[in-house]
Amino acid sequence: MLLWLTEFLARDIRAFNVFGYITLRAVLATMTALMISFAVGPRMIAWLARMKIGQAVRHDGPQTHLNKAGTPTMGGALILVAIVITSLLWCDLNNRFVWVVLWVTVGFGAIGWIDDYRKVVYRNSKGLTARAKFFWQSLLGFAAALYLALALSAPGNAGVLEVISHLWRSSDDWQLSSNADLIVPFFKTVSYPLGVIGFVLLSYFVIVGSSNAVNLTDGLDGLAIMPTVMVAAALGVFAYTSGNAVFASYLQFPVIIGTGELTVICAAMVGAGLGFLWFNAYPAEVFMGDVGALALGAMLGTIAVAVRQEIVLFIMGGVFVVETLSVIVQVLSFKLTGKRIFRMAPIHHHYELKGWKENQVVVRFWIITVLLVLVGLSTLKLR
Repeated sequence: MLLWLTEFLARDIRAFNVFGYITLRAVLATMTALMISFAVGPRMIAWLARMKIGQAVRHDGPQTHLNKAGTPTMGGALILVAIVITSLLWCDLNNRFVWVVLWVTVGFGAIGWIDDYRKVVYRNSKGLTARAKFFWQSLLGFAAALYLALALSAPGNAGVLEVISHLWRSSDDWQLSSNADLIVPFFKTVSYPLGVIGFVLLSYFVIVGSSNAVNLTDGLDGLAIMPTVMVAAALGVFAYTSGNAVFASYLQFPVIIGTGELTVICAAMVGAGLGFLWFNAYPAEVFMGDVGALALGAMLGTIAVAVRQEIVLFIMGGVFVVETLSVIVQVLSFKLTGKRIFRMAPIHHHYELKGWKENQVVVRFWIITVLLVLVGLSTLKLR
């Protein structure tokens, strides 16, 4: 919205042309989301506490968590409010990639909201049934994957409606462009054509998988939000690169017109995440809840698909991957052998039960994420 205003003012005052630069709007988006978080956060936390929307704690987990019962949850709504408002203010709302990211974020956030609501109202720590949650995640994931397939194949200047109509105009011979190939990092020319079905399936698994991975990681104060911030910042770099013809050509990346605008959304996620961390740092005043974790994970996955960096997301989000694998391995081991590999899954609880303090687990996982993000960023040049 503000971009439209500055473009209008720039007709008479040339100084407003500076707001057309993605880099400036990304900085402003970070600051805007941070300020919104600081302004809304205390009021939202007070309202959640007043409504007695408190966290239910499992009694079979670490005993140090029992004193967290009743801490306001569903604080992820604060992050979503900051991201959506900031994106609407500073993004180009004609951009086809902006809207799919926002709709995925809001959609997965709605699933998380219902899940959290059932946990709070019915005092059921399991919340929404796994089958219902998976169904709605799959519905949104497939819809987003199909739209991204269209968006990457449509003309570079196509808007949202043009992307959708592109399918009908070319439904008989619709083929994915080379922009939709799976890029293998650390190699200059290695990429694999996926085809429509392959692309949709891969995108679906990335979006839904990322959503659940972040949700599984969200178990300690500040554990999930900081890696999310770091990965979002790195994806912003990839988004800017792929949307800039000069940088993309120099680094031998596919030029995907329009993805540069996702840099602003990534910046908004960074600002909103840091603002939330202010209240979520140990000892947390508020928990993210599924409303935040599911939405942020799906958001990261959608952006990674749009900029064609699914494998890099897998690298940079290594903490999320390990957390997810620990749950899968634990479940399979118990079902097949009747024995548990970890003292408790996800793996951050395993280290707690081994004697690590909560802050130690969180900070060490942050450090690991810093290293993994640096490895991911190195793929920009090491190709």
